[in-house]
Amino acid sequence: RPWGGDQFENLDKHTQWGIDFMERYAKFVKERLEIEQNYAKQLRNLVKKYCPKRSKEEEPRFTTCLSFYSILNELNDYAGQRELVAEEMGHKVYGELMRYSQDLKAERKHHLQEGRKAQQYLDHCWKLMDNSKKKFERECREAEKSQVTYEKLDNDINATKSEVEKAKSQYYLRTHMADENKNEYAAQLQNFNAEQRKHFNNAIPHIFKNLQDMDERRTVKLGETYRNFAEAERRVIPIISKCLEGMVSAAKAVDERRDSGIVVESFKSGFEPPGDFPFEDFSQNLNRSGSDGTISTSAPRGDGTPGSRPDPRHVMNKTKNKLWPFGTKKPKGPSPEDFSHLPPEQRRKRLQQRIDELQKELQKEVDQRDALNKMKDVYEKNPQLGDPNSLHPKISETICNMEKLRSEIHRNEVSSLDTNFPEGSYTDDTNQEHHTPHRSQPPPAVPTSEHHEFDDEFDDDDPLPVIGHCKALYSFDGHDEGTLVMAEDEVLYIIEQDKGDGWTRARKQSGEEGYVPTTYVEITMEKNCKGAVTYI
Repeated sequence: RPWGGDQFENLDKHTQWGIDFMERYAKFVKERLEIEQNYAKQLRNLVKKYCPKRSKEEEPRFTTCLSFYSILNELNDYAGQRELVAEEMGHKVYGELMRYSQDLKAERKHHLQEGRKAQQYLDHCWKLMDNSKKKFERECREAEKSQVTYEKLDNDINATKSEVEKAKSQYYLRTHMADENKNEYAAQLQNFNAEQRKHFNNAIPHIFKNLQDMDERRTVKLGETYRNFAEAERRVIPIISKCLEGMVSAAKAVDERRDSGIVVESFKSGFEPPGDFPFEDFSQNLNRSGSDGTISTSAPRGDGTPGSRPDPRHVMNKTKNKLWPFGTKKPKGPSPEDFSHLPPEQRRKRLQQRIDELQKELQKEVDQRDALNKMKDVYEKNPQLGDPNSLHPKISETICNMEKLRSEIHRNEVSSLDTNFPEGSYTDDTNQEHHTPHRSQPPPAVPTSEHHEFDDEFDDDDPLPVIGHCKALYSFDGHDEGTLVMAEDEVLYIIEQDKGDGWTRARKQSGEEGYVPTTYVEITMEKNCKGAVTYI
């Protein structure tokens, strides 16, 4: 239309496109921050999955483990920074864009309504001017017709005077009406021209300027949110760099020497290398003929008579040297509180560690008792501060705890001394020695790992002599190397006493030798026997 309606429609489409583009970018930011949130959540779940479930005291002390836990902590902090990025994007970019988009829609609607109102008013003025113009044109044609009619009748001699006067009157009326419509048309035309100038020179430029300002502000806001989008990431870079530096530091803290030292300290047995195996001469009981060198098929009796059954108390068996300290297996058993299942060196260390811990706890109780006594003195001097009698239960409880800790410390110190000077598992008597445990269930067979040279104390060619006998109180499966299977109430020969490690060496009636738990048997030692020697 002649007053710029097409351009107004173009601006309407352009501003709508600008708002749609802004909302599209806001949707992009929302999806981006959701990716960041999911990434941070997955990182935290990963850290939680691989974090130790046990307490720090139970965790390995290896530098590789400690460094890995440090890396997990740094990764958890890194996940927190990713969450911060998502939060910044949501608040300063996505949230700001959505709020600004709503404001733009309201402003655009206002400007478009003003433009449409201006156009509607100009259209109204044009219609008034056009109607007055058409009416003026119509009246002019009617006036021309009435003039022709009047002149025709005035020149007609046959026309009566009244007809002429009537035509003349009609002519004057039409001419007057044409003049009035002319004036109306001129006024409407002048008004329309004025409103049109006002419309194109003031109203429309003002509305277009407002739409232009709005679109430019939208463009500026997009630029700001682009920058904030990048700033949200750049702001956390220093902290993320520290997290990565922490991971590198954790990697540098890995110390292979220290880890090896921890392994050595943890598994150090206190054993000395085993001695050489003695030669076992199985031909010592064969009777050779002095004349023809043939071998007799009959073995000497226990009393020297051929053909008798060998005395099991003097039989050498192939299993003589298959003893537990030289094998790869240990007899199994629970881990008692006095650490008797450990080798002597480790047992001393663990007992000393237990004593040190108890000493620290005892010192805490002593400090607490002193503090309560001081508080009691203050209450006695200043009753308004509190009742001194209210502290008696706590003081009594503290003193009781101190006594318990002192008793526990003493018990561990005695166990530590026993580790240095182990006692035998039997007591002297006038005629014989007995060791009889009174239990309804078999006690745990728990040896220490202290090493003894079992066979070097004896002549390689002679079997160990019998120094007593024992009766099995419980059955023992003897599934470990160097141990001996025994049934309940079975009688065995004792060929070596308990050396303080909880095991007694015995020989069956069949001549098979091995170790049995000292607590599983009732021992009777022969008096004045050469073999009755305790090795410490």
